[in-house]
Amino acid sequence: MTTAAPVALEIAVTAPAGAIVARDGGADRVELCVGLELGGLTPSQALVETTHETGIPAHALVRCRPGGFVHTPDEVELMVREVRTVLRSGAAGVVVGALRPDGTLDEDALRRFVDAARSVSATAEVTLHRAIDHAADPVAAAATLADLGFTRVLTSGAAPTAAAGAATIARMVDAAGPVQVMAGAGVTPADVPALVATGAAAVHLSAKRPAAGSAHAGVPMGGADDGSAHFVTDAEVVAAARRALDA
Repeated sequence: MTTAAPVALEIAVTAPAGAIVARDGGADRVELCVGLELGGLTPSQALVETTHETGIPAHALVRCRPGGFVHTPDEVELMVREVRTVLRSGAAGVVVGALRPDGTLDEDALRRFVDAARSVSATAEVTLHRAIDHAADPVAAAATLADLGFTRVLTSGAAPTAAAGAATIARMVDAAGPVQVMAGAGVTPADVPALVATGAAAVHLSAKRPAAGSAHAGVPMGGADDGSAHFVTDAEVVAAARRALDA
């Protein structure tokens, strides 16, 4: 009789301090990025290096700009280089994605990302990010990922939250074969049992809260800055998610 593998807990963080909170709260790994309010962007080399020193496996998001997932050749070339850089800086894996204008996966770009990752480390894990939730057919897209060399895919089931997309996530689990499906987007600890029931291999959440005293309302620093607080990782939310997975 085989025993099902435990469902992993991944926490999205933007700083080494967040990685430490995730590590101490029982997370299995972190996704490292900057600009969570923009959907996440590539972290710097120094940020990857410093997060690596915390000891928890860190998968670096490689996304060169906010907005959609249809990328120019120059953007793809930049992200290929960023894939190599973050892995050489200590990341255990990368999180990448790209679409064609017709809503299908940009397989040429994705193969380049996978090849770049494995050229640095044969064991590097490669996750397809939530670009798949903007694909014309996320379930069909999930079925292609094994041939493209991906380790896993992060998805909300093409819904605003993973809880709302649970039925589609279950279909993606069936379609993905050996590729792990990780449920994420708007996840709270209370959502964990329903997401585990989809067959997902992992649950992903940001577990964030506004940092005390960080708001600067009234003096915005740019077009996307409304003066509100930045976010930090909440130890209580991480611990509650861990308990929900272990229950």
